[in-house]
Amino acid sequence: MNTENTRSYEQTDRNTVHRIPKRAKYDCETIHRLFDQAWFCHVGFAGEFGPTNIPMFHTRIEDQIIFHGATTSRLMKYLANGEPVCLSVAMVDGLVLARSLFHHSLNYRSAVAFGRGELIVDPEARLRAFRAIADKIMPGRWNDARQPNELESRATSICAVRIESASAKIRTGGPLDDKDDLDLNVWAGVIPIQERIQSPIDDPNSKPKVPVPDYIKAFVDSNTLQFTRSNDVRLT
Repeated sequence: MNTENTRSYEQTDRNTVHRIPKRAKYDCETIHRLFDQAWFCHVGFAGEFGPTNIPMFHTRIEDQIIFHGATTSRLMKYLANGEPVCLSVAMVDGLVLARSLFHHSLNYRSAVAFGRGELIVDPEARLRAFRAIADKIMPGRWNDARQPNELESRATSICAVRIESASAKIRTGGPLDDKDDLDLNVWAGVIPIQERIQSPIDDPNSKPKVPVPDYIKAFVDSNTLQFTRSNDVRLT
């Protein structure tokens, strides 16, 4: 049986990268890691008023991307009906400044996935999904903060999109100037961009004052947002 380390999504007309194909990756490990690292997933769908794209907080359980929202949300209703969607995430790692404006670029990591929505109704599966969402926000938070009560749970839809097809595209390195431009007296290089964790800010409404938990301190001390932990939770 293939594991995530060896498994890849099949290349089809829908997910094959045609522009600079050498930057493409189709292995599940890379694609899943990118969805884990991103805070927002953009959900594209054919809405009532035409093509629509909505950024959503998400998490991943195996090859399923999990979303939660109000039961009245048009997107959650769309997903619950089993409609097709296109999911995308992207992160910028640097500004690539070439000697010519034509070759300016970005260093980035991105992934695009396709699938259909599904409403999660099984109580145990919903609870596991709720916990996965909490762990994406802050590992260790589930056992510390108050968990959803019955009223909150009834007001929330949880939907999954199983990845049927996907690809990643990653650019690294410096500018790719034309040979004739290499002698131009113009600075060229990369300006790195990094998303950083900063020190926690206490809520002034806390009574009494609560110290920052150790799991939050550990998260802050890591300094970078690298969600590379294994997602071995199962919905069923």
